[in-house]
Amino acid sequence: MRAPDGTAGTPTLRRVVTLWPLIFYGLSDIIGAGIYVAIGAVIARAGDAAPFAFLLAGAAAGLTGLCYAALASRFPEAAGAASYVKRVFNSDILAQFVGGVMALSVAITTAAIASGAVQYLATLVHAPAAALISAIVLCFTAIAVAGVRESVGLAVILGLIEIGGLIVAIGAGFLAAPGLDFAAMLPLGAAGWNGMIAGAFIAFFAFLGFETMANLAEEVKDARRVLPRAILGAIGISIILYALVAIAVTVADRAGDNPLLDLFEGRNAAIFAAASALAIANGVLVGIVMLARLFYGMAHNGQLPAALAAVSARTRTPIAATVLAGGFILAVALVFPFEHLLVWTNALTLAVFTIVDLALWRLQRRTGVAREGFAIPRFVAPLAAAASLALLAAEFLG
Repeated sequence: MRAPDGTAGTPTLRRVVTLWPLIFYGLSDIIGAGIYVAIGAVIARAGDAAPFAFLLAGAAAGLTGLCYAALASRFPEAAGAASYVKRVFNSDILAQFVGGVMALSVAITTAAIASGAVQYLATLVHAPAAALISAIVLCFTAIAVAGVRESVGLAVILGLIEIGGLIVAIGAGFLAAPGLDFAAMLPLGAAGWNGMIAGAFIAFFAFLGFETMANLAEEVKDARRVLPRAILGAIGISIILYALVAIAVTVADRAGDNPLLDLFEGRNAAIFAAASALAIANGVLVGIVMLARLFYGMAHNGQLPAALAAVSARTRTPIAATVLAGGFILAVALVFPFEHLLVWTNALTLAVFTIVDLALWRLQRRTGVAREGFAIPRFVAPLAAAASLALLAAEFLG
């Protein structure tokens, strides 16, 4: 039986996370390979309309973010999306399906982040990519085992480096720009719109991470109030930063494989590469923590082996679940190339987001809009589901 304060009985997760550390924890996962690495793929698809591709992707992410905020306020549980589906549809099979898809999605996302970090690290350290990826994943798995306070604290520090790197890149882009022709960024004609939408599908990867915040629900103080604010705060900040970065890179006419790094030369490029590799790798730590909590929450609900719900009395972390998460992520990162990881991460996550959006829609149709906690209008959930499905359709049918 759980002890409410964790001081007696079965060890429980420790509630130590507050609002601003949670916001920066979310930002440290959202801001990573999606902008530092994938921006080149967005520009390749959207061209000068890349800023609008990021805004479109941010709007789609924001709609589902509202749904996550509403559900997290009602059901602050570590299993996140799997728990919401179980609560609303009362189906263990659907909950296990969502949990399994989410686990695969998180593993692929985190593996993509590890591969993205190596793209920067390889410019500084001459070693096989597999060795660098293994070192990153194993190091952060050990930190995740040590404790949630340590994990969140390090994630916040590295998150600040991520944000600082983007601010420097924004400044460098505008300084290198021969002029500011914002009209050239407008997606004109069918080709312009098609490119923008195709770019938005890849840009959506840059916003993934806000859903991982919901999995810390059982380690957040006053989770019903804090979680919704943190989720929406992290999404809002990331939208602003991404739009500015995309504008800066576009006006500076950088459209190579790594347009952010192309903004710098010589020693400055080396410094930016080092900071970027460290910042991107931070998403690996957040991914491991999130996946471990997903395994823990599902095991606690009887949807995975009970051993994964065991919490260490010393570190108050689910060690078995964390080690499994790290091993799963490492295996995926070593098998699949970065470009394939991007597409499948988005497809799987959009599928889960659609189910979560529909879960909130059904809940509101059944019980009405919540009068306590975080409440959103009824039209948001179906609109969020439609936006997620539209991005999927545009990629695979267009």
